[in-house]
Amino acid sequence: MQLPVNIHRHKVGLTLAGLAAVALSVVPAVVASAHTSAFAKPTIVLEHGAWADGSSWDGVVSRLQADGYTVDVPPNPLRGPDSDSAYLSNFLKTVPGPIVLVGHSYGGFVTTDAATGNPNVKALVYVDAYVPT
Repeated sequence: MQLPVNIHRHKVGLTLAGLAAVALSVVPAVVASAHTSAFAKPTIVLEHGAWADGSSWDGVVSRLQADGYTVDVPPNPLRGPDSDSAYLSNFLKTVPGPIVLVGHSYGGFVTTDAATGNPNVKALVYVDAYVPT
């Protein structure tokens, strides 16, 4: 199930706990072992927009990692929606387990297309982003 969540950029600092809650509530993946089972924390993949680079997520990355999340910030080549989506799609195929995919600005277009057909992407989050209709 993919659920779009719209978070305004000026509220990002206040919504990190909300992002984590969304991630855990929409990710039903269970890791079972012989003795215990626990919910797998998703990898959070952050995609920047056209007028930024991956460093724009530095504060968010620090806070999420402090909460125990694996966070990836792949580069966005900024070659156009088709090329950028294909690049991100290929990157997502290397991420094991559940993924929460977050796009900012132009990154919303890129993440939506890149997530299509990837069963590991459990949620799409749009941070002041373009949400394709």
